[in-house]
Amino acid sequence: MNRPQPNEYPIWGETYISKVDREIFEILTEQITTLPALFERNAEKADYAYAEGKWTLKEMLGHIIDTERVFAYRITCFARNEAQPLPGFDEDAYVLNARFATRDLKDLIEEFASLRKANLFLFRSLNEDELNRKGIASGREINVKSILFIAAGHVIHHVGILKDRYHVV
Repeated sequence: MNRPQPNEYPIWGETYISKVDREIFEILTEQITTLPALFERNAEKADYAYAEGKWTLKEMLGHIIDTERVFAYRITCFARNEAQPLPGFDEDAYVLNARFATRDLKDLIEEFASLRKANLFLFRSLNEDELNRKGIASGREINVKSILFIAAGHVIHHVGILKDRYHVV
């Protein structure tokens, strides 16, 4: 699948889309195992945050899960020609109110893998027309294909943060 063009997504999307360097479905599929493996290898750091006020590893994974759900919802809406604008979301408020710190890391790992597997059925079912459909999310126009790339790039982005700031291996 060709990568989205800059006029198909808001400027903030470039942060994530630029990280996608291979076939999108290859990356989305690999992340089902590579992201859980990263968290499993670093389970002893599950409650570690690199600085005061920063998310723990469990909170980071919870954020990734919440964001995956938001992206899948947006993809579903826009692929189905939803005309209503969709709201944004405040990721810090989501994490603050989700109680990820009280959750078991293994459950969060399984939740991500299960969610991504389920979402891939939707993602792979989309035809070219559906991938090019647009909608408004967070006050900005974006197409379905761009959200797919952002979903993959979002995970890559956070893996980079985990390696750089949390020193996971």
